[in-house]
Amino acid sequence: MGGLADLGINLPVLVAQIINVAILFGLLYLVAYKPIMRMLDERSRRIKESMKQADDIKEQAAHAEGEVRKQLEAASSEGQERIAQAVQIGEDVKQKAQQEARQEAETLIARARTDIQRERDEAIDELRKEVADLTILAAGKVIDRSL
Repeated sequence: MGGLADLGINLPVLVAQIINVAILFGLLYLVAYKPIMRMLDERSRRIKESMKQADDIKEQAAHAEGEVRKQLEAASSEGQERIAQAVQIGEDVKQKAQQEARQEAETLIARARTDIQRERDEAIDELRKEVADLTILAAGKVIDRSL
């Protein structure tokens, strides 16, 4: 062992330093390594949970988007149906109004024809009376002249 002393190495000091380094590594392992590893594991776990939550939220958002899309399609379809119904109701009202106007016009025309026929008949009757009166008057004058 004289060779170590020649190199300037003191064996008891070397052993003490090795023990000190081992104790230091042990203390660092207990004080620093385990808590750091625990903290890193916890952080890794939280990151995984966050990623899972993000995936869940993304899935929920996709599902919600699908539901919203379905609701929009249903609303659009319902809107189209209501528009079609409104157009049909408008057409029905228009046809009914046209039919009523036609019937009213026919009624007015029939009433006008009746009034015209009545006035014509009255005019003919009055004309006949006047012709008869004129005939009687003329006959009376002819008879007066003949006598």
